[in-house]
Amino acid sequence: MARLICATLLCCAVFTFDSAAAQPSGSEDRSVRSTLSDGTPEPPGRVEVQPIARDDQIRQRITDILGATGWFSGPEVSVREGIVFLEGTTENDEARQWAGELAKNTQGVVAVVNEIEVAPSTVWDFNPAFRVLSDLARGLVRSLPLIVVAVSVIVVSWILARLTVFILRRRLRARPLSQLLREVLARAGGILVMLAGLYLVLRIAGLTQLALTVVGGTGLIGLVVGIAFRDITENFLASLFLSLQQPFREGDLVEVASVTGYVQRLTSRTTILMTLDGNQVQVPNSTVFKSTLRNFTSNPDRRDDFIVGIGYKNSIPFAQEVALKVLAEHPAVLNEPEPMVLVEDLGSATVNLRVYFWLDGGRHSWVKVKSSVIRLVKRAFQDAGISLADTANEVIFPHSMPVPVRTIEGEQAADPVDSTLTRPSAEPKTVATKAEAGLQSEAREIQKQARRSWTPGENLLTPPDTK
Repeated sequence: MARLICATLLCCAVFTFDSAAAQPSGSEDRSVRSTLSDGTPEPPGRVEVQPIARDDQIRQRITDILGATGWFSGPEVSVREGIVFLEGTTENDEARQWAGELAKNTQGVVAVVNEIEVAPSTVWDFNPAFRVLSDLARGLVRSLPLIVVAVSVIVVSWILARLTVFILRRRLRARPLSQLLREVLARAGGILVMLAGLYLVLRIAGLTQLALTVVGGTGLIGLVVGIAFRDITENFLASLFLSLQQPFREGDLVEVASVTGYVQRLTSRTTILMTLDGNQVQVPNSTVFKSTLRNFTSNPDRRDDFIVGIGYKNSIPFAQEVALKVLAEHPAVLNEPEPMVLVEDLGSATVNLRVYFWLDGGRHSWVKVKSSVIRLVKRAFQDAGISLADTANEVIFPHSMPVPVRTIEGEQAADPVDSTLTRPSAEPKTVATKAEAGLQSEAREIQKQARRSWTPGENLLTPPDTK
């Protein structure tokens, strides 16, 4: 019975020893073939030989592992008193370091002397380039499904963006918005859809941080672009606000930035005016938006005035009544608001009266009406015996200075006026003379000249149905 028990224990010990001796071989084989994700060899683990390793066993085991890798040319391993000496050549320094780590992790090794040399690469060695191209090709093949999905998402996003722009244009057409504002809102919706598609592609590719950076950096990009193109951006935003607020319409007579003219069109950069002289002026939209704007057409009624001086011997109330009568009978002067004749000041030789009157600026030209009213008031004062005295000038001559005086009799001063013109006996009573060319407004004539002129840019004031 005792012999049977001893035999059983001896068999178990032999089986355990064989199992322990066979296990390191498999683990070492696995460590030799393992590599990191970037292609470099993984540092070797601990190599178990025997509980008590001899120098020849260590040498043989390391030699077998180095030969199995195929990374070394003529590897030679010698072990003396636990010190491992490595010799041979390899193609890169990573393999040399890997061999040193392998020998250091081997059981029973005290120190490692790594004398493996790295073979110098030749100029015409294309193997590294081929390996890189091979890795790129394998990566491309592995990424083909992702590329197909990304392209599909981009195409679908582009189609949805175009559809969004079309739908927003149709929906916003019924809103009382300007053409530029409708176009900007529609395109902004399309851009948001494209950004959503790009974000989805980056998330599918696993670039979550990049996706957040792209979406979050859109505002930063807009800020940088706005600073770089500050004037262009300012004019564009001003055109949006002007088209939204509509402080003027096409054909309105306005005064902005010391320029008076009829509005021809509003573009994305400038407001184009046709001045009363027939000149085309482009005013930047930012200047129009920030400057004081006078719109003479929004309220067609306009007040004008002028000063007339009468002599001190004349009655002021009588002169006021005469002027008011002229204004009341003038067809271009409005009765409401009623005209006024007020005393402006007392001059050195005249009493200055300021005449105020209102007219319809949409129908009549205030320049022509003012000329007509001044002419008729002067004639009425002369007919009423009201003197239009001039400023008195006193000239003092020294007593010692002789002043020659000659009386001309029977001679007439030369008439500088053309002899073909006949001097009228009295001023005409007509409201408008031939020289004043009527009292109507010049708006139609200026508009006709504007249509013949070349005006750049799309007009944002014209409704879409009239284009």
